[in-house]
Amino acid sequence: MTAIIVLIVGYTASLLLAISLLVNNDLKFRWLNTLGCIAFIGYGILIHAFPIILTNSILLLINLFYLIKIYRTHEDFELIEFKGEEKLVHKFLSFHQSDIQAYFPEYRQEETGNNINFVVLRDLVIANMFVAELTEDGTAIVKINYTVPRYRDYKVGKFIFDRENKYLVSKGVRRLIYQSVFNKKHEKFIKVMGFKKEKINDSLLFVKQL
Repeated sequence: MTAIIVLIVGYTASLLLAISLLVNNDLKFRWLNTLGCIAFIGYGILIHAFPIILTNSILLLINLFYLIKIYRTHEDFELIEFKGEEKLVHKFLSFHQSDIQAYFPEYRQEETGNNINFVVLRDLVIANMFVAELTEDGTAIVKINYTVPRYRDYKVGKFIFDRENKYLVSKGVRRLIYQSVFNKKHEKFIKVMGFKKEKINDSLLFVKQL
């Protein structure tokens, strides 16, 4: 039984470290790497391997240092509206086209005066693009709410739905809805942001009241 536990701990540690190298988000990388180091420390204790314990203890301290740094770092967020014809918007959509298709396969860029269009800058880098169609009753139907991979740590979402809540209200938004969610990761994200499943006109939608 002990041998099986040792194997499980060792393989778990290796798997966590391997997965951490595949993610493209600094925060996720540090957390996965931290968990991998902890597992390897446990593995080293079980097999009485001091070099493994020492090496991963050092790596654990490094990860903790960077995690503290990430959480304490002040970042500047800014919301900038766009109309749709801007070249930068077209370049952004073109550059991230394949990833956007995985999250918003039905999105087609359209120029309409009844849309809420903006990008979110994070330290002057475009981190998110948001487009919603606003109806007369104050319902904003989200067409795209795309965040680039490196910034998928919920900070952009909190900026849009919490810190800039007043902006959406000023535009006449009373509630936001997703008619379709095609990606499980994005579904998890909008649930964390406070969207709830509701049945509207015989359709099950994700809704957030403002």
